[in-house]
Amino acid sequence: MQIDFRLPSLGADMESATVTQWLKKPGEQIRRGETVAVIETDKGLIDIESFEDAVLETVVVQPGTKVPVGAVLAHFVVEAPSGASGPAVPATAMPAGAGAVPSPATPGPATPATHAASRLRMSPLARRRAQELGLALETLAERAGTEVIHVDDVERLAAESALSAAAPLPPGTAAAASVSDARVAMRIAIGNAMARAKREIPHYYLGHSVDFEPARAWLERHNAQVPVGERLIDGILIAKAVALAAARIEGFNGFFRDGRFESASAVNIGTAIAVRGGGLVAPALLDAARKDLQTLMREFSDLVARVRAGHMRSAEFAAATITVTSLGSDGVEELFPIINPPQVAIVGAGSVTERPWAHEGRVLARPVLTLALAADHRVTDGRAGSRFLRTISGLLARPESL
Repeated sequence: MQIDFRLPSLGADMESATVTQWLKKPGEQIRRGETVAVIETDKGLIDIESFEDAVLETVVVQPGTKVPVGAVLAHFVVEAPSGASGPAVPATAMPAGAGAVPSPATPGPATPATHAASRLRMSPLARRRAQELGLALETLAERAGTEVIHVDDVERLAAESALSAAAPLPPGTAAAASVSDARVAMRIAIGNAMARAKREIPHYYLGHSVDFEPARAWLERHNAQVPVGERLIDGILIAKAVALAAARIEGFNGFFRDGRFESASAVNIGTAIAVRGGGLVAPALLDAARKDLQTLMREFSDLVARVRAGHMRSAEFAAATITVTSLGSDGVEELFPIINPPQVAIVGAGSVTERPWAHEGRVLARPVLTLALAADHRVTDGRAGSRFLRTISGLLARPESL
């Protein structure tokens, strides 16, 4: 049975992407969860995995082609269920509600230089900037000294070329620009997604102060007993507490689609991470409620490294069921975030600061964490939200149970 492998939606701010590389050839076997192709969005390079055991029959979209969400990227052949027959059906990678779109025409045979250039891991903006500046694509990889070529890399190479030719860069040229189009594009995408979220989701906000002394003391004892590479951070304890609370309190872990709430079976914590050049992404720590702190710390470190390198996996974006965001490292004590649709809740964590705190009949200086919850009023109300925040607080008071 033939199925269509389509470009999935990897966030409310994603409308299209450019296919940069196919990792499988027609006729090759694909296992469920195996990476099939690499695409480029404003957020960087993202691996697209298959959600079926299949054989790649034909490639529809060639490298270097930009297509909208829902576009057919390739045709797979899978074993049909007993007695099943009929025309091609959408692969499970197709986002809910995405309609069929015209497939782009297949380009003619490429020259060796063009074929080599099409395999470069470059953002669409980087490709366009290279063409504007007259840089040969096939020479960029060896000159850039990096696996992933961004707009900044192209502009740096253009500047180096100009200097080597003893020609100063004219002020105001693309190579001399301080703010790239890539950053502007990401800001526009994030702004559009957040405007939609505020317009369509009836947010309510709750704040709660947490005595972080038990968690901080436990964390210090733990980190003193393990190698540097195995030490934990505050954010991992918070993420795990949010995951456990989301698993226990109904209405905060899942999606609002087609006018109703869909509860998720696993808690996948979206973690807001700053990307190279500005902006944020929120890939998920998968099944966070069932993993120990050490595993979550390793996975978080890996996420950060890949986000900063500009290479991520599609499952990490599509799977997030609730998000945690923090500006604590910047000293912000409180933040009130916007829900990332179709999720129904997001938790903001401020910095841990010393404050006067009543404890066992005395007023002491204690480390205090302020949590803020933004939740969807179509699914829960303030009473449920207060239970959710109190549950997180209770879990952080017993860090050894996380």
